[in-house]
Amino acid sequence: MDNYFEVNYVGDYVEVISNGRKPLSFSRKLWAEIVRVCEANDCYRVLGIGDTTEPPTTLDGFDHAELFRELGVSGRYRVAWYEKNEAARPSYEFIDDVLYNRSLPGRLFDTLEEAKEWLLSDEH
Repeated sequence: MDNYFEVNYVGDYVEVISNGRKPLSFSRKLWAEIVRVCEANDCYRVLGIGDTTEPPTTLDGFDHAELFRELGVSGRYRVAWYEKNEAARPSYEFIDDVLYNRSLPGRLFDTLEEAKEWLLSDEH
């Protein structure tokens, strides 16, 4: 399988499962669906679970900030992301830094449990 994603509203948050290659074109489709599901359910807490085989390039990482702006992923969103593949984590750490430096939502966590706990807490 080249890549795959699934986005579901699960009550307290929107759960995102994404696997495979992650070029910017994939991220664009993924985040458009996340925004659609969030708006349809008036829920802007997002828990992402990734298992990436080919992470985004550095240039794609920079482009995530513009992608978020284009799609309206703003301060009303709270995004907690967990990446299963340790080899892909540096790419997501870079994206985490890019988003943080541009005051856009999104935090990367070391474990799924930490991500979910933060997502559902009032901590910012």
